[in-house]
Amino acid sequence: MCRNIKTLHNFAPPATDDEIRASALQFVRKLSGFTKPSKANEAAFNHAVDHVTAAARELLDSLVTNAPPRDRETEAAKARARSAERFSHSAMHAAGIAHVHN
Repeated sequence: MCRNIKTLHNFAPPATDDEIRASALQFVRKLSGFTKPSKANEAAFNHAVDHVTAAARELLDSLVTNAPPRDRETEAAKARARSAERFSHSAMHAAGIAHVHN
């Protein structure tokens, strides 16, 4: 799945309408292959974003969990660490440097 689509369930504070719409937009972009649709496809594209946004909001509103809400800053820090690790491995691989796991 697209790395730009982020988990929105079980956060404090809850996901905003803007966050849900941004995820829906990324999903429709991925499915359609359009970053920005042509005028001929714009209405269908926007209609899809509206429907995916509504479905995502309905899903998030209906999910239940016993787990405590996740902290946004903690999760963002974990994501940055994973990204740094992934890109450091990519850079070493491109340079022909072997990474040794301890």
